[in-house]
Parts: sequence; structure tokens; C-alpha cells
Amino acid sequence: MCFHYACADFTFPLLPHDKALTLIGLLGFDGVDIGLFQDRSHIQPSMIKGRADICGRLLKAKTNAAGVVVADVFLQSHTDFAAKAINHPSASVRQETRRQFLETLEYANACGSRHVTCLPGVTYENDEGSLSRCHEELAWRVEEAKSAGITLGVEPHLGSIADTPEKARELVRRVPGLTLTLDYTHFTKIGMPDAEIEPLMAYASHFHARGAKPGALQTVLPENTIDYSRVMQNMKQTGYRGFIGIEYIWMEWENCNRSDNISESLMLMGLLKEAEDRYEKT
Repeated sequence: MCFHYACADFTFPLLPHDKALTLIGLLGFDGVDIGLFQDRSHIQPSMIKGRADICGRLLKAKTNAAGVVVADVFLQSHTDFAAKAINHPSASVRQETRRQFLETLEYANACGSRHVTCLPGVTYENDEGSLSRCHEELAWRVEEAKSAGITLGVEPHLGSIADTPEKARELVRRVPGLTLTLDYTHFTKIGMPDAEIEPLMAYASHFHARGAKPGALQTVLPENTIDYSRVMQNMKQTGYRGFIGIEYIWMEWENCNRSDNISESLMLMGLLKEAEDRYEKT
């Protein structure tokens, strides 16, 4: 199989960005997942506005120095999922999110990433157009990404319009060319078994991994209930070829500031590589 492993830069928010990239390289990762999150990551959409190419080339120089490549650029336009969702009822908000997306594609190309992730949108109360606007906006993004030579993935998550595996699967079926940035933990938290989530691997172009259990979006590996050995077997069976992104975060939200992210990232990568080696021999 020979998978490549990435670590998120937002795993280490207390470090200056240069040092976070250096640390990720020193930990033995092949790549870095860049968080482009407004008001909560090292690099934010507002920081690259009007200068995406310059900022992207600067990032590429930094990742080259750290010995890693950019595996994914993950765009989030607001800390509130609904405030600037891609399917927002306001046309002016949708126009702004489209502008940000185009700049993200330019940024990704300049930093050498061939993959961009965005959120799928939300269901607005008393709004029958939420789903149709979601399909329209994602279809536009797929075409723009394709023109830029980039694969687009959306991350199904709790609170989104794709908050179940069934809805996520239907979304990729309704939007040709769309893929998933798959993260079991959003569904594990609500007690969903791996078997109900794993069919989504067939649609995945990027993967997020961390420890999780029912009731906890993120936890230490000894408490983790996701069978990552089974995940690796599923990757082999479905022919998955994307990066595996180790995505521990450190923030008060969901009590995600209670783990040693260096140790947890290394242990999980080690576990995944061991499983990879086992299935490579079968």
C-alpha cells in the first residue's frame, strides 16, 4: 500500500507556524494539513486575501525547509458553521465564500497542494432550499477545483447538512466529481459503529485520524474505540490512495485540550503503519 502520512499544523496552535512545520517534519511525517480557518489557525482566509499566490509560495518555501509537502488545505470561513456556510441563504454571503474558495485554490496551487477540503454546508431552519443550494455550490466548486488541477473533498461532520453517513453518501452521488475528507470521529462520538461509517471510504480522497469514543470527539489512544486496523484493511480493499492525516487538535471546544498531541500523533501513526505492514503481507 505504502501510504503517506500528514499531521495538521493546527495540532500545535501554541507554536509559531515555522516551528510547527519543523516539528511535523522532525516527527517523521511526509506532509502537513494546512488549516485555513478564520480566527482560529496560524494562516487564515483574511490573511491571504488578494495575495494568495505570494502567500502560497512563501508556505511552500517553509514546508520545503521542514522536509514536508502540503497534503491538504482545509478552508473554513467562520468559527460558526452556519454564519458563512457555502449554502447560506444570502447571495452576498455565497458570493464571498466563492471568492474565498477561488483564492484557496490559488493558494493551494502555489504551495504545491493537490487537495482542498471545505465544509458541506448546513441545514437552515425553515429553509427548503438548503440542500439544493448545497448541491449547486458544491458542483461549482468541483468544476473550479478540476480546472485548477485540484481534488475537492468535503468533510461530513456533526452539525452539517451531511451529519450521517447516509447523507454524506447521497451528497457525493448527487454532485459528480465530489469526494470526501473522511473523519470517523464525528460519527464515533454519537455512538455509531465503524461498520456504518466505513462504506464512505469508497468516496474518500483524504482521511483524518485521531482517537475517539462514544461521547468524545477526541481522546487518548488507550480509550479509542475506532478499529484502525480495520480501517487500514478497508483502505486496502477500496484502493484508497490519499494521505492519512493525523488530526489531533488542541482547543477547549469538545474538551480537545486534554491530550499530549506529540505523543498521541506518534502513537497513532505507529499503530497505522503496523496495520499497513500487516495487510501489505496478506
